[in-house]
Amino acid sequence: MAFDGTWKIDRNENYEKFMEKMGINVVKRKLASHDNLKLIITQEGNKFTVKESSTFRNIEVVFELGVTFNYSLADGTELTGTWSLEGNKLVGKFKRVDNGNELNTVREIVGGEMVQTYVYEGVEAKRIFKKE
Repeated sequence: MAFDGTWKIDRNENYEKFMEKMGINVVKRKLASHDNLKLIITQEGNKFTVKESSTFRNIEVVFELGVTFNYSLADGTELTGTWSLEGNKLVGKFKRVDNGNELNTVREIVGGEMVQTYVYEGVEAKRIFKKE
């Protein structure tokens, strides 16, 4: 699968505004903009394993396409939702546990880069990763 491999954050687009809309305080926003995030993604059939390492934490997330699971963002925001494969895109549909608001995410490979797009309450942001 195209997502397999090690991906290192290269740049962000509108990420600070997105985090502000999510209610993340200014100090955490500044730190998160420079988190040196690295994702190691492996896929076995419908099962994905994503190892996240950053300035803030190192975690492993395992999910199966179409199966609801719980996930915590680095700031502690709790989410529940699913990932699905739509064409060449990984599409995540999540709800915040605290307020029920939707957070939608798309991961896709564009020009050899992995682009992760977030949409929350009408604010869109992108994090662009380069393959290591």
